[in-house]
Amino acid sequence: MAEALAALLAAAKFDAAGLIPAIAQQHDSGEVLTLAWMSREALAETLTSGNVTYWSRERKKLWRKGETSGQTQRLVELRLDCDGDAILLLVDQLGVACHTGRRSCFFRAVRDDALVIIAQPLVSPEKLYPSGAQST
Repeated sequence: MAEALAALLAAAKFDAAGLIPAIAQQHDSGEVLTLAWMSREALAETLTSGNVTYWSRERKKLWRKGETSGQTQRLVELRLDCDGDAILLLVDQLGVACHTGRRSCFFRAVRDDALVIIAQPLVSPEKLYPSGAQST
C-alpha cells in the first residue's frame, strides 16, 4: 500500500489549503452520497485503514466518518480523476451518509421550477448525534 499511497500523493493536486474534493459513491448502486474534503493525512489514513477519513474544514481536524454517528464508510476503491484534482471514493455506506439523517447529502432537486426535497430523513439527527456534535 505504501507504493500506491506515494503515487497517489504525487499525482493528486491539492488546493492552497492542502485539500482535495472527494465524492463518496455507493460502490454497488452508484448512488452519490456526499462531497467532502481530504488532506494528505486523510488520504493516507483512508488507504491504510480502509475506513474513510475526511478533513473537517469547520473543525480544522481529521473527521473519521462515523466516529460520532456510527454511520461509517468502508473504502472499496479510490479513484483519482484525469486532472488529479478530485477523488472518487467507492464505498460501502453503513447507515446514512448525511448529518441530516438522509441516505445522501443530495436530497434537494430543481423540479418544475422549484427547489424541492426529494428524500426524507431515515433517522433523526438527534439520534445520530445525541451530544449535538455533528461531523460536517
